[in-house]
Amino acid sequence: MKVPRVGIIGIGQSEFKARRPDANYPELVREAVTIAMKDCKRELDEIEAVVYSLAPDALLGIGNAERLGVDAVGARNKRFMRINTGGSTGISSLAAAHSHIAAGACDLVLVAGADKVGECGDSQTILNKIWDPVYERPLPLGTITMLAMSAVRYMHKYGMTEEDMAAIVVKNRAHAALNPKAHLRTPTTIEEVMHSRMISWPIKLFDSCPQSSGGCAMVLASEQYIKDNKLDAVWITGVAHCTESYFIGDRMGNGYIADHADSQAMGEACQRAYKMAGVIDPTKQIDVAELYSPFSNTEFHAIEGAGLAKLGQAPGMLKDGHFKLGGPTPVNPSGGVLCTNAIAVTAMVRVAETALQVWGRAGGHQVKGAKRGIASGNGGDHQFFGAMVVEA
Repeated sequence: MKVPRVGIIGIGQSEFKARRPDANYPELVREAVTIAMKDCKRELDEIEAVVYSLAPDALLGIGNAERLGVDAVGARNKRFMRINTGGSTGISSLAAAHSHIAAGACDLVLVAGADKVGECGDSQTILNKIWDPVYERPLPLGTITMLAMSAVRYMHKYGMTEEDMAAIVVKNRAHAALNPKAHLRTPTTIEEVMHSRMISWPIKLFDSCPQSSGGCAMVLASEQYIKDNKLDAVWITGVAHCTESYFIGDRMGNGYIADHADSQAMGEACQRAYKMAGVIDPTKQIDVAELYSPFSNTEFHAIEGAGLAKLGQAPGMLKDGHFKLGGPTPVNPSGGVLCTNAIAVTAMVRVAETALQVWGRAGGHQVKGAKRGIASGNGGDHQFFGAMVVEA
């Protein structure tokens, strides 16, 4: 069955920082919405539905915090839906908006959200509550230790080194230095990464994503609406999700389908999105990738999950410059999650940045000639995965 084309006509991102004391939470959401609406030259009164991107609202200290954002996004008397799939919330929200339009229910949908992760106190205390209190939390498993375990598995299977991980940080920081919206924009070196404080071996401070505050909004529209109003757009041609099991112990190989070294569920999401978009060989047909990688080691299996390298080959290809700006397939030219992480919208930013790339509007971090890109999002305990193909 042919799915009607859905276009992206407006994008708004705030400047991401550790803290935004100048704006409260609704103001931060509204900041991104205002930019997106101006970008597509539409008014909020024209919006038919709003999908609200909000990860754990405990990070804001307000229960059911989507209630606080209704007026900020102009949602009174309109369809309104709040989405939460952890770190993948932003791309899940876009998928919900895409479905509104592809189903013929709406022609114009706003997706918006914000987060103040850097202002919530100890975010890890909140996020670490996702673990089963009997079987996994006492280990102790947390959002950092689980991916340190993934790094160890990847090292064991493919020979990755800590220096390989540091090279990812160096690449992404160099990219972020060209992106005025990014949170961490200071270039770094292998030596600085290696000498940063150990968090959970082999993950160090510089191998880890920051706690960012900021907002993002996007406006999606039907193909007919775009044609009737003579609007400029880029197109979402592939949408897919895939979910992993809850228990990390079920992802440790030894006969199980999943292996915590790799990212099979992400790979499946990408393959489904590619199939929908008609992409047969991503190494030749994908020009740019914005892949959700909150720690340096996870970018390797994200690259491989997206089909841009075979299992275990990403570190070597990184050394050859394959994934940096100017290389054959730049990955995270915005700086990625390693440089900006406002959890509620982090995965939305991946799609926004991919759209800007294929639109030719990415500024200093533009990938020359980019026409088709892949974006991804990860959520939960590396459990929920989303992927989107965006084309000019």
